Amino acid sequence: KKINHHGKRADSIVKGMLQHSRNSSAVKEPTDINKLADEYLRLAYHGLRAKDKSFNATMETSYDESIGSIDIIPQEIGRTILNLITNAFYTVAEKKKQRGEGFEPTVSVSTKKTGDKVLISIKDNGNGIPQKVLDKIFQPFFTTKPTGQGTGLGLSLSYDIVKAHGGELKVETKENEGAAFIIQLPAKVN
Repeated sequence: KKINHHGKRADSIVKGMLQHSRNSSAVKEPTDINKLADEYLRLAYHGLRAKDKSFNATMETSYDESIGSIDIIPQEIGRTILNLITNAFYTVAEKKKQRGEGFEPTVSVSTKKTGDKVLISIKDNGNGIPQKVLDKIFQPFFTTKPTGQGTGLGLSLSYDIVKAHGGELKVETKENEGAAFIIQLPAKVN
């Protein structure tokens, strides 16, 4: 039953991604951003666990129930959230390899409504982003991952998707302490 359920979900996500690659004329629709964020958090986690059985991390969530639905293209924002969460899990897994037992990998996802904006924050306690590469991270083909492991397109695509939604993608980081990516979107529903 569970396999069937996850199979169907994976199927709908893949369809969503294919749809995105075929037509950028996807339509904005009222979407429950909390549900979307939570679903992609679990998907990213189980995706990584499927690749690496030893991978484990603490997931923390804090969703602002007052948000309700916002107008977005769910496949596109979903893809952005998935990418940011996957990056967060990647960086905490790398830090765990370096630090060993004493380190507890943690990824937090939270949503918050402030005025006419909705913030989706994806935070990790990984190694943070070195100051020298900070201004390059949203450039196409820039990656800090080993050769063959990253396309360098994830953050640049995410940035473009958020911009196209009239929003902003920001990053806050402290070297050796972690990073937070904040997606800022208009809160309005047309």
